[in-house]
Amino acid sequence: MLSPKLLTLVLVVQPTRVLLGLKKRGFGEGKWNGFGGKVQPGETIEQAARRELLEESGLTVDALEKVGNIKFEFVGETQLLDVHVFRADSYNGDPTESEEMRPRWFDRDKIPFAQMWADDVLWFPLLLQHKKFVGYFKFQGHDVILGHTLEEVEEL
Repeated sequence: MLSPKLLTLVLVVQPTRVLLGLKKRGFGEGKWNGFGGKVQPGETIEQAARRELLEESGLTVDALEKVGNIKFEFVGETQLLDVHVFRADSYNGDPTESEEMRPRWFDRDKIPFAQMWADDVLWFPLLLQHKKFVGYFKFQGHDVILGHTLEEVEEL
């Protein structure tokens, strides 16, 4: 039985571009991703999303829209990553490099999927279209998807 680990992921989306961060250390190092991390004891999922966005990018947001929930299983690992995905269409501040992430804007038609987690190319279009989704991905290592489900939903 896998034990769940609660995580957040925030994508800052503008009409023509998306803010991603290059992971500089730890899990996912060398990949472009949204901003997020572990939910701490006593924190709500949204509070954790806001905290992680601020810590990793220097940005605050007035509103977060929950758009997805993806569960990740990694063969040989004991934890099931339960990732709550948020979208922010406006933000405050200037993206600033942190110890963990180097932020950079990408045009929506030039998102670097080849340098991201393999699942991102599958659910990112739903996020960009303001659609809600749930998914499950089973990985072998950090690059090979052994199986997955992904569906659009009305509510999360």
